Amino acid sequence: MGTGVIGLQWIIFIGVAIVSWLVQMNLQSKFKKFSKVPMTGGMTGRDVALKMLHDNGIYDVTVTHTPGHLTDHYNPMNKTVNLSEDVYSGNSIMAAAVAAHECGHAVQHARAYAPLKMRSALVPVVSFASQWMTWLLLGGILLLNTFPQLLLAGIILFATTTLFSFITLPVEINASQRALSWLSSAGLTNSYNHGQAESALRAAAYTYVVAALGSLATLIYYVMIFMGRRE
Repeated sequence: MGTGVIGLQWIIFIGVAIVSWLVQMNLQSKFKKFSKVPMTGGMTGRDVALKMLHDNGIYDVTVTHTPGHLTDHYNPMNKTVNLSEDVYSGNSIMAAAVAAHECGHAVQHARAYAPLKMRSALVPVVSFASQWMTWLLLGGILLLNTFPQLLLAGIILFATTTLFSFITLPVEINASQRALSWLSSAGLTNSYNHGQAESALRAAAYTYVVAALGSLATLIYYVMIFMGRRE
C-alpha cells in the first residue's frame, strides 16, 4: 500500500471528522437557540405529534418518550414515535419541528413511501454487514497480496452500508418536507417561526448528508486499495 493511499486515508478521515464536528455543532446551536422560542398555544412536542398523526388519519401509532438528547426516532416495527425528553415535553418551535419530522416518517410508513420501504428492507442486511465488514476489511488489507477476495468481500459489505446512507437521504428530506407543510397548513407556524423550523430541520438533514458522503469517500478509499494491490 503506497504512501499516497495512506495520505489519502488521513485526508479523508480528518476531513470527514472536521466536517462532522462542524455540522454537529451547528445542529446543537440551532437546537439550543430554537428551544427557547415558545410555540403559540402551549403545545408540547407530544401534542404536536398526536395532532399531526390524527390529522393524517393515523391512530395506530403511539407517541412515547425516550432517554437521551436528540435521540428522537420513528420505529416502524412497533409503530412508535419516540421523542427525547426535551422534545416530548418541550413547548418550543424546535420541539414542534422535531416531533413533526418523526411523524413524517409515520406518514411515510402509512403511505408506503418507496424509499422508506427500501431502507427498511436493507436493515437486516446492514445489520449483518456492520458485524463483519470491519474484520473483513482489516483482514483483507493484511492479506491483500495473498487473499484479495477477503478485502473484496469487506468492500461489498461496506457498499451496502453506503447505499443505506444514501437511501436515508430522501427519506429524511421527505419527512422534513411533510413536517413543514403540515406545520404551516395546521396553522402551528407562521411567517415568523416557520423559517426557524425549516432551519432546524435543515441542520439535522446536514448530518445525514455528511454521513453519506463520508461513507462514500471511505468506500472509494478501500476500492483504491483493492485496485492498486499489485502496484
